[in-house]
Amino acid sequence: MADGPLYAYRAAVRDGSLTADPAQQLAAEKLQSLHMALTNYRPAEGVGSWLSRFGRGGRPTSFGWRPGDAFDQDPKQGLYMFGQVGRGKSMLMDLFFHHAAVPSKRRVHFHEFMQSIHREIHAWRSTSHAGSADPIPKLAKSIAHDSWLLCLDELQVTDIGDAMIVGRLFQGLMDEGVVLVITSNRAPDDLYKDGLQRERFLPFIRLISARLDLLQLDASTDYRLGRTQGFKVFHSPLSDGTTVLMNQIFEDLAGAAPIIQDILTVNNRSVPIPKATELIARFEFSDLCSHALGAADYLELARRFPTVMIDNIPILTPDKRDEAKRFVTLIDALYEAKTLFICSAEAPPETLYPEGSGAFEFQRTVSRLMEMQSESYIKHTHGM
Repeated sequence: MADGPLYAYRAAVRDGSLTADPAQQLAAEKLQSLHMALTNYRPAEGVGSWLSRFGRGGRPTSFGWRPGDAFDQDPKQGLYMFGQVGRGKSMLMDLFFHHAAVPSKRRVHFHEFMQSIHREIHAWRSTSHAGSADPIPKLAKSIAHDSWLLCLDELQVTDIGDAMIVGRLFQGLMDEGVVLVITSNRAPDDLYKDGLQRERFLPFIRLISARLDLLQLDASTDYRLGRTQGFKVFHSPLSDGTTVLMNQIFEDLAGAAPIIQDILTVNNRSVPIPKATELIARFEFSDLCSHALGAADYLELARRFPTVMIDNIPILTPDKRDEAKRFVTLIDALYEAKTLFICSAEAPPETLYPEGSGAFEFQRTVSRLMEMQSESYIKHTHGM
């Protein structure tokens, strides 16, 4: 029986759960080629075992490609899909990952992946190994042992700490034979644009451009924005009435559960929670986004609480760039965890960050905020 992401995509179009889109069809075809190439793949001999699967000149010998298709020079070790928000990149990755016949595989959001990398490096430096060796090669080998296929969703680099690591780490992963599928809103050349010491990041761009097949997913429709909004979870503009409504929602969800002040502990840091039950955490926007919090804090929040409520999200003017960046990271964490997110804001999502240096990146957050209001999202949150 035919199997793989392309066949799954076509079946979803036939049954009406997806709308046919030529750009998505092309991406599904490329992912199908990679799916076939991974059949019986074992990276025991590092990258050589990947290269050995292809004929002279790098063209596949038995996986259904024609010369000049996905691999027309050196055999690419995965796929980098990029394009505007809401075009189906994550959906296609999930189809590919679900059908990939690889016993050791991992699908993870890039933020979460890099947090785990920083934790491993910190742990290494805290032991007797400190100063004795470079942890990156051993870390790459460890990841490759557990994950022959690594799918990274929403790659974006805004932190200099990440920028200094990813080049050597991904070189090590590929040399160990790890096959990569990556999604991003940015073309490789636009990653970490205008970032500090960007010249030290350029080898990473050259690496993925050379070793991965690049595909711009240029679908014509933002499929997230058209979804039906159901249970009302985004309340704007701010007013006394909005505050009363948020209070009522919190009381209704809490029911008879005791409401307490709680503390979230992350890496020996304490993050106060002004109001909480066992299942709900409620904050002011300033509690989470006006302090030096990061992805680790937000991921732990999303892991612990099925429902998160945030009051009084302001319009994010250019002078609130740091708050906007934290808010983007927060929404990423809540979205990936399928957290029920209820908030009050000064303006609708599309006008929350009208201008400023982070306005481009914020469009992905707008899309996610729209989806998090939809019936389909709410139905599948772990808060419902």
